[in-house]
Amino acid sequence: MTVTCDLTITLDGYAAGHRQTEQRPFGDDGGDGWGDRLHAWYGEGREVHPAEFDRMLTAKAFIMGRNMFGPVRGPWDRPWTGWWGDEPPYHGPVFVLTHHPRDPQPMAGGTTFHFVTDGIEAAMERAREAAGDGGISVHGGATTVNQYLAAGLIDELRLHVSPFTLGAGVRLFDGVPPLNLEQLDARSTPSVTHLRYRVLR
Repeated sequence: MTVTCDLTITLDGYAAGHRQTEQRPFGDDGGDGWGDRLHAWYGEGREVHPAEFDRMLTAKAFIMGRNMFGPVRGPWDRPWTGWWGDEPPYHGPVFVLTHHPRDPQPMAGGTTFHFVTDGIEAAMERAREAAGDGGISVHGGATTVNQYLAAGLIDELRLHVSPFTLGAGVRLFDGVPPLNLEQLDARSTPSVTHLRYRVLR
């Protein structure tokens, strides 16, 4: 079982800008606040990025932070179901890190959001049980990825680097001890550079 992370970042390492809101989930991201510039490569689709899309679809369970799931803070005061509409793209169990309990949220297409209140290791254990022999994706955002990197729980890091700098925001590797990485491959297009590393222990 491989634990992977796919994360799109700017050239200076930011996965989102400051001042994230419900109307601008990526905050001051150098574009429309919805990641149009940062994630331009994703909008180009599988035809332009076949290997990268194929790899992202191998995971059988997912982990994300509460900020990635939505803008609601504190106790759950409304029935927020994520940014992705009635049928999220995960089609499997998603474990959301939170400090506030909530019942599982089933969605169309096989996605169910489970809310984990007892930390990153507990979420990983539940993801392992759910994935069986399949892979696990630590899906984001950068703060959650940093926690898993610092804990030594990610096997393969896949970075998609957009060709601009942001200067401020939520940054990959903040608070992460030095890592030893083995580069597995790299591929560039006009909109992004794809980098894939094995995390050595």
